[in-house]
Amino acid sequence: MSKHLVWDWNGTLLDDLSLVVEATNASLATANGPAVTADEHRRDFRRPISDYYAFVLGRPVDDDEFVLLDAAFHAAYNARLASCLLAADALAAMDTWAGPQSLLSMWFHVDLVPTVERYGLTSRFARVDGLRATIGGGPKAPHLAAHLAALGVSGADCVLIGDSVDDALAAEAVGAKIILYAGGFTDLDRLQAVGVPVAHSLAEAVALAA
Repeated sequence: MSKHLVWDWNGTLLDDLSLVVEATNASLATANGPAVTADEHRRDFRRPISDYYAFVLGRPVDDDEFVLLDAAFHAAYNARLASCLLAADALAAMDTWAGPQSLLSMWFHVDLVPTVERYGLTSRFARVDGLRATIGGGPKAPHLAAHLAALGVSGADCVLIGDSVDDALAAEAVGAKIILYAGGFTDLDRLQAVGVPVAHSLAEAVALAA
């Protein structure tokens, strides 16, 4: 059994897919783009996020335009964040892990920390890290490496539970185990194509991790 469990936040512990789709559509609307459905988002989303916008818009998205799209997304997301609930079995799943746990998100750290506190979860985590930058959208791998270094945990002693292909790539980069959760942002077929364990609930994810 791995000694340390790292949780992803958006789409994993936090059930915010519908809000993400709503905010994505608000962002795309500023560029006269199409509206996407939840199924389309789960099928097509990718990092860097600018590549996702370029795919949906059918044209290149430069850095300046991405800044505007990203700002529109976060304005719409933050406006309705209070409506989001944790995944149905998030607390129960966390309770079944015997070792230390931490949280790593690609959402902005300044917003993540008070939100985690509002859900009453802060004391459960040895460390909470979000994105310490004004613009995001890149891969998770370097952030996972920094997260584990700050904890003094080696990749070999860690398992990550997340909901994206990027989570799997991040775990591979640091030599950690990965369990992918099918209830989040990514289509099941895409997750299964990665070739790592896929769970249909967070409780199952923790059981697989153990």
